[in-house]
Amino acid sequence: MSMIETVRSQMVEAMKNRDKDRKDALSMLLSALKNKAIDKRADLTEAEEFEVVKKEIKQTKETMELAPEGRDDIKQACQLRLDVYQEFAPEEMSEEAIREQVKEVLAALGITEPSGKDKGKVMKELMPRVKGRADGGLVNKIVGEMLG
Repeated sequence: MSMIETVRSQMVEAMKNRDKDRKDALSMLLSALKNKAIDKRADLTEAEEFEVVKKEIKQTKETMELAPEGRDDIKQACQLRLDVYQEFAPEEMSEEAIREQVKEVLAALGITEPSGKDKGKVMKELMPRVKGRADGGLVNKIVGEMLG
């Protein structure tokens, strides 16, 4: 079952339970997924679905951060949306899992004594492996620590 179908069925369930906030969040996520599929003119892959969810999470966090002081209603609505979106987000890789991937990349590239000069090569090889499953900033920080 695709994520679009899953979100749609959960939205129907939320409507039956008269949970307006959850229904609204699911409706927004469903719209984003459908729009991406329309733009692509084909069904979305699992990675593309996760990409849409992560984008929605990022935008909601930005909205929450930019909300003016005293507008707790906006912050609360964003938090409710985030809680719903997190249900559909992919599992994030742990720091240890990222470190293992870096070690594998270093071995694959034949780098025995890593230095800061190797960072570009390592990142180029590493990012496709962890894309969508790890935060890019965290990956960058870990690679910097391991190479520095």
